[in-house]
Amino acid sequence: MRGGTLVAIAAAGVLALAACGGSGDSGAGNQDSGGGSDALKVGLAYDIGGRGDQSFNDSAARGLDKAKQEFGVDATELEATQGETDAQKEDRLRQLAENGFNPIIAVGFAYAGPVGAVAKDFPDVKFAIVDDFTEGVDTGPNIANLTFAEHEGSFLVGAAAALKSETGNVGFVGGVNTPLIQKFEAGYTAGVKAVDPDAKVQVKYLTQPPDFGGFNDPAKGETAANGMLDAGADVIYAAAGGSGSGVFRAAKEKGAYGIGVDSDQYNQPALADVKDVIMTSMVKNVDTAVYDFIKSVNDGQFQAGQQVYDLESGGVDYSTSGGMVDDIKAKLDEYKEKIISGEIEVPSTT
Repeated sequence: MRGGTLVAIAAAGVLALAACGGSGDSGAGNQDSGGGSDALKVGLAYDIGGRGDQSFNDSAARGLDKAKQEFGVDATELEATQGETDAQKEDRLRQLAENGFNPIIAVGFAYAGPVGAVAKDFPDVKFAIVDDFTEGVDTGPNIANLTFAEHEGSFLVGAAAALKSETGNVGFVGGVNTPLIQKFEAGYTAGVKAVDPDAKVQVKYLTQPPDFGGFNDPAKGETAANGMLDAGADVIYAAAGGSGSGVFRAAKEKGAYGIGVDSDQYNQPALADVKDVIMTSMVKNVDTAVYDFIKSVNDGQFQAGQQVYDLESGGVDYSTSGGMVDDIKAKLDEYKEKIISGEIEVPSTT
């Protein structure tokens, strides 16, 4: 991952991230200065892949962009790279705090320990972490934990996979084998089995912690998908960030369907050449959570603690872009209402 040290550049009035340990380009672009001296200074630290991953990080970026437009906030965006330590993540957040950024948003569960450590040292700075809530690790009076019911949304795309499959054999490609991504797997499998109890679900994780490169390795995604397709799968759900593009390439080459994640991946420009096989995506509205958090600080209404964005609140859903699930939409919406009502309880563990 990209570790770094923030260096003030007075003439430009922006921050640059200098690479630490020869890790290369910082990815610290996209500064904006639309709000003047009274504007919030928002620091946002991305997970692997950063802005442009067509998935999880890009969803966070959309929330920041909306806040820039509506509140005129100043923002600096920093990006993680493969292989960095918790100490490097902590340094990234600490330098943001020392340079007057408040609030600070950490995108991804890998920031849990660093957020907890830095927030203690800067009690007047408001922090948010996306995708983690661990008591005693990243909790405190100045930390908002923005979490999602990924398993609920994944149930719906699992049902879609089973309804569309002609072989009764579908796949799940997870980026990294962590409890969070296992939530996606658990919900997906439950959705598949709700439609077809006899269906086969092939599961493959691209990497194991502490290697988080599985979220940004399209070649590994393509290899994993090809193995599943060769073993009879005809629909594959890619809960793997930037690696999903490889899954979609494999699906297109072999006449199968892919299912996207986090963003509506059918509409991502970088995936235009494979969008005709992205039949739906499990939309996880990180943009809404990031925007809501910035707005709460801007309005003086910050709230610490866990905030869960679920199916009922619109935090997760399935996408319909491209029309490939139009014929099964009524059935998916029926499942959706049963989850919201509590008639269906979706498992969150495998």
